[in-house]
Amino acid sequence: MPVINTDAETAPGTDTETGTAAVVQRLRDGMAGGVLSFPLTSFADDGRLDLDAYRAYLTGRLAAAPGAVFPACGTGEFFSLDEDEYRAVVTATVEIADGRLPVVAGIGYGWAQALRFARIAEEAGADALLVLPHYLVGAPQDGLVEQLRHIAAGTRLPLIAYQRGQVTFTAEGLRRIAAIPGVVGLKDGHSDLDRLQRLTLAAPDGFLFFNGASTAEIQARAYATVGVPAYSSAVHAFAPEIANAFFGALRDGDDTVVTELLREFYVPLVELRDRVPGYAVSLVKAAARLRGLPVGPVRAPLTDPGPGDLADLAKILDHGLSLVGAVRQQAF
Repeated sequence: MPVINTDAETAPGTDTETGTAAVVQRLRDGMAGGVLSFPLTSFADDGRLDLDAYRAYLTGRLAAAPGAVFPACGTGEFFSLDEDEYRAVVTATVEIADGRLPVVAGIGYGWAQALRFARIAEEAGADALLVLPHYLVGAPQDGLVEQLRHIAAGTRLPLIAYQRGQVTFTAEGLRRIAAIPGVVGLKDGHSDLDRLQRLTLAAPDGFLFFNGASTAEIQARAYATVGVPAYSSAVHAFAPEIANAFFGALRDGDDTVVTELLREFYVPLVELRDRVPGYAVSLVKAAARLRGLPVGPVRAPLTDPGPGDLADLAKILDHGLSLVGAVRQQAF
């Protein structure tokens, strides 16, 4: 049996438990009040991290009032960051957020490496952690549960599991991870609503769920029908005017606006996204550059879109902005 650092483990009723409850409440409030923002990570043309550019970019994202911010996750190219870069990104995010909204940092790979990132995020002042799917291999429910158990034993920060790719929880698996102290929620990227409904029914009261599908707005109405109205928004990374207009219309039951934005903006964006693997991130970054935002290129193995796809993206972006009374130059 591997040795786990259990310094973070504490008995019920301690400050850790109280702190976790407070973070969960802040996340719940944030999810009710705005989209969940997954910022891009800024790189220079030579591929190095451009922290000054990231600070400027993130300041604009937070001015657009997301419910919480998730740095160094999938959209932020976590998989391309070394530990020093990760520390710099999370630290900058905590400093800029300045307690105004929860900061949930991404961690990943196997549990031993995930704990290295978890400790960095804890030192940087993050409020919670999003556990990205582990590297490469499939795993049974017992292994998925133990992965989270190992991570939870080594950090004081609350954990949100992310099921996507090779990670899929059964209802029984969900019950088991929800019983692990510190595991507070699940981000779903599978969009299997039958399975998701079973998971929400199996979860204890207060367990957090949110829609983490690529371009989550496409399925936001469907997720809400199974009790999961909260969602992440990649569009917030480059067009918060559109993301916030959609969120407000969905919240207020304005089906006319929701349908128009889906038909005229989100569906064309998804059809373009589906042309090339990796465009779920590459197109987001390209759209941000079209608005003059200092995010730079993607890192390999991702590739930036070519001229034809970039021209199509510009048309989709301009039309989407026109639907909400904005123009491309009004970058946040």
